[in-house]
Amino acid sequence: MKQILIALAALSLAACSTKPPLTLQAFECGEVEVRDISLFSPGIDEGMKKNLVDSCYLIQHPKGNLIWDTGITDAVGEEGVEVFGGKLKLTVTNPLSDQLAAINIKPSDIQFMGISHFHGDHTGNANLFNTAQLFIQQAEYDAAFGPTPESFGFNADSYNKIDKTKITVLNGDHDVFGDGSVIIKPAPGHTPGHQMLLVNLEKEGPIMLSGDLYHFTKNREHKRVPSFNFDKEQTLQSMESIEEFVKETDAKLWIQHDKEQNATIKHSPYSYQ
Repeated sequence: MKQILIALAALSLAACSTKPPLTLQAFECGEVEVRDISLFSPGIDEGMKKNLVDSCYLIQHPKGNLIWDTGITDAVGEEGVEVFGGKLKLTVTNPLSDQLAAINIKPSDIQFMGISHFHGDHTGNANLFNTAQLFIQQAEYDAAFGPTPESFGFNADSYNKIDKTKITVLNGDHDVFGDGSVIIKPAPGHTPGHQMLLVNLEKEGPIMLSGDLYHFTKNREHKRVPSFNFDKEQTLQSMESIEEFVKETDAKLWIQHDKEQNATIKHSPYSYQ
């Protein structure tokens, strides 16, 4: 009997050891040529150009896969499109759909979707994941699915195939998988219901995905608020609370648009664990 119990315990340990780990993969989901960076820092560096990236992420958890932000629509392609009165040019050289296919992930394999906010460079490929459960803050839902999404700078056509019956509306923090490993945190101001994502990785430690709380490191250092943000005071309050949270958790903050920081991050097929 003792030998049987030992064997069963060994099998149990083996099963635990083969449990898939929590992983995070980064994708470059477009590029942004900024022709006047003072758009992001009013009164500073007027007329100066800067290139940004547009990042998306795949979080794989034993309970399912979560896509965080969906980038600029793949349809833009390398030719690109000008927006914001020609102040920005958006291009896509490596479609997100191709990057997912390269790691054998189909859109239907994504059970959950979190979008930091509903500007078009984050919802561009949202319709690919129309079978996923969407997590969205109440204020963002009201703006994005209300009568005038364009008044908030949203393009409803980029997310009009999302299954509304699978939308989970949030009012604050949300523990996606119920184990503290992936947590959505509200950080309003850039848009009414802007949110961020904390991923608690076993080996790499906690990583906070910025959404558009900041667009590049210099703006983080100086707490500068873009001219087109929904609410400046809300943004500053979110910056303060998130910085305090990052300090408390000792999390790395990945600024999703920061080209220079992004160059130091390993991209798919590499998986952070």
